[in-house]
Amino acid sequence: MEVINLNGQSLNIVNENVAKLKQLFPEIITEGKIDFDKLKAVLGEHIEKNDESYRFTWYGKRDALRKSQIPSTGTLRPCIEESKDWDTTQNLYIEGDNLEVLKLLQKSYNNKIKMIYIDPPYNKDKDFIYPDKWSDPIKEYKRITGQIDEDGNVTSSDSEDEGGRHTKWLNMMYPRLRLARNLLTDDGYICIQIDDDEYENLKKISNEIFGEENFVTTIAVKMSEATGMKMAHADKRLPKLKEYILVYKKEKTNINPVSIPKEEWDKEYKIYVKNISRDEINYIKEVRDNDKRTTDQIEKCEQILSKATLVSLSEVYKEKNLISESERESFNYDNAWRILRDVATTNNVKLLADRKKEITESPLFFIETPQKKAYIIRRDYNSNANQPRIKMLFADDYLCTNPGDFWQDIKTTGLDNEGFVDFRNGKKPLKLITRLIKMFSNENDIILDFFAGSATTAHSVLQLNYDEGSNRKFIMVQLPENLDELLKTANSNDKKDIQETISFLDSINKPHFLSEIGKERIRLAGESIKAELKEKYEAYQQKQLTMIEDEEQAPMNPDDLDIGFKVFKLDYSNLKKWSVDVGEDFYKESKETQNAILSEMLGLEVDNFVEGRTELDVVYEIMLKYGLDLTYPIETYNFDGTNVYSIGYGGLIVCLDTNIEAELADKIVELIKELEPSMVRVAVRDLGFVSDAAKTNFKETLKNGVYAYFDGTDDKADKQNQFKFITI
Repeated sequence: MEVINLNGQSLNIVNENVAKLKQLFPEIITEGKIDFDKLKAVLGEHIEKNDESYRFTWYGKRDALRKSQIPSTGTLRPCIEESKDWDTTQNLYIEGDNLEVLKLLQKSYNNKIKMIYIDPPYNKDKDFIYPDKWSDPIKEYKRITGQIDEDGNVTSSDSEDEGGRHTKWLNMMYPRLRLARNLLTDDGYICIQIDDDEYENLKKISNEIFGEENFVTTIAVKMSEATGMKMAHADKRLPKLKEYILVYKKEKTNINPVSIPKEEWDKEYKIYVKNISRDEINYIKEVRDNDKRTTDQIEKCEQILSKATLVSLSEVYKEKNLISESERESFNYDNAWRILRDVATTNNVKLLADRKKEITESPLFFIETPQKKAYIIRRDYNSNANQPRIKMLFADDYLCTNPGDFWQDIKTTGLDNEGFVDFRNGKKPLKLITRLIKMFSNENDIILDFFAGSATTAHSVLQLNYDEGSNRKFIMVQLPENLDELLKTANSNDKKDIQETISFLDSINKPHFLSEIGKERIRLAGESIKAELKEKYEAYQQKQLTMIEDEEQAPMNPDDLDIGFKVFKLDYSNLKKWSVDVGEDFYKESKETQNAILSEMLGLEVDNFVEGRTELDVVYEIMLKYGLDLTYPIETYNFDGTNVYSIGYGGLIVCLDTNIEAELADKIVELIKELEPSMVRVAVRDLGFVSDAAKTNFKETLKNGVYAYFDGTDDKADKQNQFKFITI
């Protein structure tokens, strides 16, 4: 049994990296520290010896690196009253300085985030409000957001003598991107939106952090029209119409292709295929387009095509009550992968088709020519016709195109009220972020945005889950910017926009913080999407079908759509910092006397908990420290008046009572046996026992009971790895 005393710090990344080096090269460690001469010797020829090699540096870069390495002394406190569907949701909304939040997420979400999208400050005038403090980052965060008053001990780091604005921007972005990389899965992506001002600097630090070899592309997005104010100085400079999205992968590449309409719908595409899924059709196309296809692959295609049912597109319109042209066109492009047309082909292909037609009953079948070309053929053609239309073409192959790295099809104007909230400062189009998420994530992945703004990313996740029947999750992180303070320093144009946002917040009785806009948008968007899904689902059920002919046409059950979110707020740790005020005379004493004084002072029984914190606050801090997902279920058990919390079905057991009896250990052991976790961690309040004897007996009973539970091995060391006893 490993006994651990929990402190108030987040994961120490430097210590973790040293431990990894020690595991790889044990010979480089001398007296617990890295011997760099030995490390250089081990690495041999892979050491850079040229002092004139290319480097990108700036004033404060070393400090920016250290900022990413210093553990946070903060925590994330649950805020159930501001959350939605707390008990069931898998989504998170976190209020706080994103640098501290990223540090706190390092253990729980390491290598778990599939995609990160961020739209950071573009370094324009007053949009930069991230003055990171060395000594007390949580205090500075509270000062910025108006949670504490200004006092003489706090000074802003946003001073002119810190350097130019590019330097400050780099010092802000560098540690955040370093921490963000740790959270990505090996096949994860990060998409960073920016404009011309910091594009060059962003590209350089991203190359350094993610690796130049992991740069995927820069997507240019048309974000405005050459009209109005954009043309005010057209005689002096070209109007800016575009922004950029830099895309980096962590290691592996796996992009989901997207397509957009390239022309008006061709009404010759009017045959709709049922009973075949999109994945199956994609498989058929892959085999069709691969001249090295095997007999087994062709046979599998035949099996898939034998399930097909062909109906006219007009019949589908009636079935789905699609009346307007816009409804029909939208449906057509959404289903272009399963809508076809027939065309004539060569006599040689017809001859092959005639032979195959005689031996198959399938409405569609697959043929291969001697030249290794392959075609999908419809069976119900007239064999006696001269040039019958027998070859099938899929609409998405001809009427849609991949947008590549230049996107100009997304409407970027009139977004002020998109997402049901009044917010005019840099809101990104829902369609833009939805496309990115679709390209770089899959149905059960986690999406992170740590410059969440009005929460367009969260809205996009909900919309895509509705569109695809998927279960993506989001984590939003946003500094609760004080809009009243922003109003004081804003220019005349921005003042109007900020005042309208404040008026909107007043109308819903919310405080004047930017984070309130994001939370309200998620609530309203989620309810709207769920209502639409419910209507669609009920209409489907009213048809009283005895069998679903096409699984992709069956709408998602509204109960399966997660539109909730857990709210957490950054704050100081729930555990007091250890500090001993020994006084000046202490240092005049002998070494023996100093040790005696320290022993006496440190031996005092002082409760380690911050006043006013709840047990749930502490439970979530323990979860963060031990790398548990913040959406894990928490169950409360009451044993003779003592609350015991089970997190993740017994993976972590917590008791924070102040009157713990030794007998509670037996109850916890029985609970562990019932829940059957593969690893056991039991955390208790260090000063919560009724006596020292109760604490000793509790530990011994717990150890014996848990060791007996792990009866699959006699290896004591293995049992110790499986069981950790934590005191708080």
